[in-house]
Amino acid sequence: MHRNNQLYHFLLERARLLTDQWHEALDKHNSSGVYASDDPEVIEMVKKQNYEFHVRFCRVFDESCSEAEFLSSFDEWICTTSGEQEYQHTPTHLILQEFFNNQEQYLDYVKEFVKASHETYSPETINRWNRKIIDNFNYVILAFAEQSYKYAEERLAAQKDMIHELSSPVISLSEDLALLPLVGDIDTDRAQKVMENTLKQCSGQRVKHLLIDLSGVLIIDTMVAHQIFQLIKALKLIGVTCTLSGIRPEIAQTAVQIGIDFEDLSVVFNIHQALAQRNLLQ
Repeated sequence: MHRNNQLYHFLLERARLLTDQWHEALDKHNSSGVYASDDPEVIEMVKKQNYEFHVRFCRVFDESCSEAEFLSSFDEWICTTSGEQEYQHTPTHLILQEFFNNQEQYLDYVKEFVKASHETYSPETINRWNRKIIDNFNYVILAFAEQSYKYAEERLAAQKDMIHELSSPVISLSEDLALLPLVGDIDTDRAQKVMENTLKQCSGQRVKHLLIDLSGVLIIDTMVAHQIFQLIKALKLIGVTCTLSGIRPEIAQTAVQIGIDFEDLSVVFNIHQALAQRNLLQ
């Protein structure tokens, strides 16, 4: 059994000291992110979170604390701390290094406890304590890394959605005419976002006719071509007619291969011609 209330209280009484010693030892000149900050509020946040870490971690030796309670308490700390913006902007290897530094503190304090104690502890008992410290730090490090990765994926997805929205703007040209210039590679995911954003923007701007320019699209596969023409059909359902311009030979070939019907669709050579047809060029 690894739990020992004397060791628990010995560590708990030194929780604040653990934080102060750890923060004092930080190599702030060769670090970055949250650990290199000289902002008093960030420093206070880091020290507060580190102190809360120790208060929780000490309970690994608390005889009244079950394993489930211990892990649940840490899961809460991990979720909150890893979600802080300052930690999300800190290189992962630096965060892991500080976990290892905290681990060394605990191993050292176990030695100090044994040395200061009036009782004699067997090497097996001391080894069991050290093993428990290492095992639980491994759990915390892995859980923190997993949660940080989850937050990073969510942030990346949000940024990707923003990029998709910005890369498919519906530009108003007149009271009821707008332009959708598509540029760059379009994969299936982006094509789906283009459809969602375009329908939303056209409805919001009360567009009646949309010019879709494909001159900036170099490559398009069968699935994406199908989705673009599905967009044209969807726009028609909300009362928006379309004119296509800048269709490259490769895109035209793909459209023909999948059986796209151009009969009811206005197609022009380039955007200049499309604007001329609507008398928007002087």
